[in-house]
Amino acid sequence: MRPDDFFRDDLHGRRRFSSDLARQLRRGPLEAADDVEAAVALARLVHDDLEAFGTGGGEQLDQEELREALLALRAVVDRIGIDGFAVPFRDYGTFKSYWLRNEGYGSWQARRDLLADIFDGLHDQLAALESRELTSSLTEPVSPRGRTGWARIDAEITGLRRHFQGARSPQDYRNVGNDCVIVTEALSRQLYDSEVHLRAGETEPPVGNTKQRLDRFVDDAAAGSENAALRKLAKASIELAQEVKHRDTPGRREAGVAADSVILLANLLRRLDES
Repeated sequence: MRPDDFFRDDLHGRRRFSSDLARQLRRGPLEAADDVEAAVALARLVHDDLEAFGTGGGEQLDQEELREALLALRAVVDRIGIDGFAVPFRDYGTFKSYWLRNEGYGSWQARRDLLADIFDGLHDQLAALESRELTSSLTEPVSPRGRTGWARIDAEITGLRRHFQGARSPQDYRNVGNDCVIVTEALSRQLYDSEVHLRAGETEPPVGNTKQRLDRFVDDAAAGSENAALRKLAKASIELAQEVKHRDTPGRREAGVAADSVILLANLLRRLDES
């Protein structure tokens, strides 16, 4: 389940948050997803929307929808048994009052930090619960922590593992390819920084230009002839994920290789980002 799954098209074809789905989640588990999976998606949606509101706009929920989403998130987190999670506001207006009381005036980064203090621990606990629930046949990173530490990317990789585990048909395997592309786009968003990677005279490429953006990150983080093979590996992983997405009849082997490659790529880039 992803944040987009909480949206439906209304009678006029407009994409709107499903308050009915949120209320259903408050009452009990959804038929289409277990509580942990639903909590992962809803926590990401709420966190991203609050961050958008606090840093210039672009939020997807209106005031009442945010209240519904926060109530549903509180209910499902309580059902799962996660302790210590509390949101000290109930909507956009009270979030603004909260950041004004907590040194968030005039600073987008301060507001991001306030939200990270509230949500990052929840993201980590939910990712750990999903990992324990999911017996995966895909590659595992060497790192003892088992995750990249990037909450959005870890959530997408967990979704990729879940979909691969249940895949049986060519359509299922194409969806695994779509998951691979989503992970590479999340990496593109996470790692490309125009202030660092944009050259004079260039225009910043969009997030969907994953190869261009990730190639630039790798070029800067792993410069030199001694890292040529590393750069080649990153490019091949990205291209393979794109290839599976567009195949007519992908099989388990091809989808598994693509998924393994993307997981490898995410952990490889995480190590480069630490250097």
